Amino acid sequence: MTKIKLCGLTRPCEIHAVNDLQPDYVGFVFYPKSRRYLTPRQAARLKEMLAPNIKAVGVFVDEPPEKIAVLLGGGIIDMAQLHGHEDTQYFRRIRELTDKPLIKAFRVEKPEDCLPAEQYPSEYVLLDSGMGSGVAFDWSAVAGVRREFFLAGGLTVENIAAAIKKIRPYGVDVSSGIENDGIKDINKMAAFVAAVREEDAK
Repeated sequence: MTKIKLCGLTRPCEIHAVNDLQPDYVGFVFYPKSRRYLTPRQAARLKEMLAPNIKAVGVFVDEPPEKIAVLLGGGIIDMAQLHGHEDTQYFRRIRELTDKPLIKAFRVEKPEDCLPAEQYPSEYVLLDSGMGSGVAFDWSAVAGVRREFFLAGGLTVENIAAAIKKIRPYGVDVSSGIENDGIKDINKMAAFVAAVREEDAK
């Protein structure tokens, strides 16, 4: 079954919705330049409301490992997603501070871009068209990836079934594809989750 991650949640009503929809993961963005940015205090409030079986993933861009470890250790997030220039030295440092699962994001335009993702030592990788660009890339570029990965970038209700059928990713990650005018749309969230599960059931 394809894992589902709904990213960039910011409001209590969205948490209520995901508690009903039961995706595998939700994403809280801790990148100050993002319009979906949350402070640790805001994220903690949302995490308290989140069903315990849904994992909260913190999204970071070149954040000091110590800050991420504090959020992981405090239970505000269950996993961390690294969306910047975090190299293997950075990974070793954060691994000294926490044993919680990590996701490293990689931008993909052509098959060669997947090579670093194949070798990165995180538990999971995410293959995207760009950091929160909301634009899909040529999925055939990731067809040869041999490790499990999350597929992101431009995923919508309209194309998610085709993406799963073509790529068979470990998981799918959506943010802008479940929004209207930059705000999460509960109906789009429900339709996206339903489309993934319908494709999985075939």
